[in-house]
Amino acid sequence: MLRVLVLVSGGGTNLQAIIDAVADGTIQNTELVGVISNNPGVFALERAEKAGIPAEVVSPKAFPDREAFNQAFLSAVESYAPDLIVLAGFLVVIPPAMIERYEGKIINIHPSLIPSFCGTGYYGLKVHEAALARGVKVSGATVHFVDTGTDTGPIILQKAVEVLPGDTPEVLQKRIMEQAEWKLLPQAINMIATGQLPQ
Repeated sequence: MLRVLVLVSGGGTNLQAIIDAVADGTIQNTELVGVISNNPGVFALERAEKAGIPAEVVSPKAFPDREAFNQAFLSAVESYAPDLIVLAGFLVVIPPAMIERYEGKIINIHPSLIPSFCGTGYYGLKVHEAALARGVKVSGATVHFVDTGTDTGPIILQKAVEVLPGDTPEVLQKRIMEQAEWKLLPQAINMIATGQLPQ
């Protein structure tokens, strides 16, 4: 069984997609061992609790400096003994020590077709605002391995989503979630869990 730890910062819609896909067998050979949020009180924590998944908060605000947070965060992650760490809308920079420790075992979902609209400063609605400002006709989502750069790791899966006239960032974000993110992330986890991707 692939032991999966999910890292979240907000509502947890991608987390829910993973929970549902494990429950209905879309993701095979996988156990969701924990959820860590950097924000207290977010809905993702309720989703985890409802699904019976251990969840905790490790917030940078609770530590005197980034170094102390990074150490506590890495300890929390290691306590779950994960085989795979999934960033599902996690808006904290992953400490280099963690990337080194779990090289090739951390994946992220990004709401654009990398290499477009990615890197530092491109997260959440900002990605969709930039895509619309540029006038692209197609956007989408990408699942990739995490390396020491921002959105620079090897790409696992991508799915294109049409940009429609009159789209607002919020409307485009919702369409990309529904048509791409919620499908790609479970698909990528299943590929790893069933040995379709080299680990």
